[in-house]
Amino acid sequence: MILLVLLASILILVVTLYQYDEQTKDYNIQRFERKESATKQSIELELKNKTTYPVSTENLSKIFKERIYEISAIHKLNISMYDMNGKLLKSSIANAFEKLDIQPISESILDELAQNSNHKILKAREENGIGYQSSYSYVNDPKFKRIGILELQFTQDNSEIEKELREFMYRLSLVYLLMFLIAIAFAYFLSSYITRSIKTISDKMQQTRLNERNEKIILNAASSEIEILVEAYNNMIDQLEESAVKLARSEREQAWREMAKQVAHEIKNPLTPMRLTVQSFERKFDPEDKDAREKLAEYSQTLIQQIDVMSAIASAFSDFAKMPTQKREKIEVIGVVKLALDIFNEDYVKYLPKEKELYANLDKTQLIRIVTNLVNNASQSVENKENPLIEVKVLSEGNDIKIIVSDNGKGISEEVEDLIFEPKFTTKTSGMGLGLPMIKNIIEAYDGTIYFTSKEGIGTVFTVILPKT
Repeated sequence: MILLVLLASILILVVTLYQYDEQTKDYNIQRFERKESATKQSIELELKNKTTYPVSTENLSKIFKERIYEISAIHKLNISMYDMNGKLLKSSIANAFEKLDIQPISESILDELAQNSNHKILKAREENGIGYQSSYSYVNDPKFKRIGILELQFTQDNSEIEKELREFMYRLSLVYLLMFLIAIAFAYFLSSYITRSIKTISDKMQQTRLNERNEKIILNAASSEIEILVEAYNNMIDQLEESAVKLARSEREQAWREMAKQVAHEIKNPLTPMRLTVQSFERKFDPEDKDAREKLAEYSQTLIQQIDVMSAIASAFSDFAKMPTQKREKIEVIGVVKLALDIFNEDYVKYLPKEKELYANLDKTQLIRIVTNLVNNASQSVENKENPLIEVKVLSEGNDIKIIVSDNGKGISEEVEDLIFEPKFTTKTSGMGLGLPMIKNIIEAYDGTIYFTSKEGIGTVFTVILPKT
């Protein structure tokens, strides 16, 4: 609206200036034509009835010796008479105490006048801001014989007109400025009125929450379009409440399903090394071996450790929100990690601790679960590898403990790197994809972090950082 008012004002000002200029030109031309016609009549009358001299080119200066000044004064024109060759015979300008410096008529004007069908031409020029209009025509004797050339010069001083125009434009500009300010105020209040209802709707939409009760919009006065929008919003709120109830029920069911899958996955995790341990015991145990009792105790300890892990998961099954239960106790990390690795009998699993002893306030069972899960994933990654290698490093960095598990397996492609810690995502043909998400939750519960770097076909490095306290 403001732009339209501004453009309209500018257009009106431009059109006004153009129209005023055209009207001024037309008025000056018509005024000059009236003066020209009256002057020619006076000259013709003088030649026909008043002069006593024979009407000829040679006598024109005598005939109008004094009369030319009277006619010039009456009609307020400068009058000049020339012979047929353009040579000055008589001019009224000399009587005005001006310097008489009138040049003969140029050949181009003489030719143009002769070729013009009306035997009349108009010329315009401007000097020092003053416009001059001149007309050239023939002077005829009573028998219509051409005896000379008449030049009538009209001086156009438009300073007063331009002054009036400036005053008019100034007043018009004030009027348009006032209209522009009124348009701004009107547009502001109009837009405020229109957008007040929209602002109310916008605020309500920003406050809309899926898990909360949302208020409907009630407007006392609004346009039909706004009422349609409000009705659509209120209908959406009703549908949202119904969807929220369905979603809550679905989330509860999904939570129980996820809990069951996680528990199954975590129980399955220690079962694999337990089976390997039993098979190894069955294959290698020799009752006649002098160290048989010690080996039996080692195998038993390994099995008992994994059974304790399963028991902890089973104990937490009744309360999903507390699974797995977090507790802190002072443990020797180097030894606990070694204990977690004892169930892996493969020669390519290397343990490379950087410290002899390293203490931290962590949950021993959950630390074992973290290491077991990472090494188990690494073992599956290096399957069918010609020279498989898994390295587990533990070191201290300031107030943190860093556990690094690296392998030279098949690696992780860039397309799935962002999905590694997502529940139920897995790159393996078996498994539920819950191991990494669960250990990530365990690590974050201790204010730690886990991240990885991987190159497809080269290997993967998982890094776990846990605070000591």
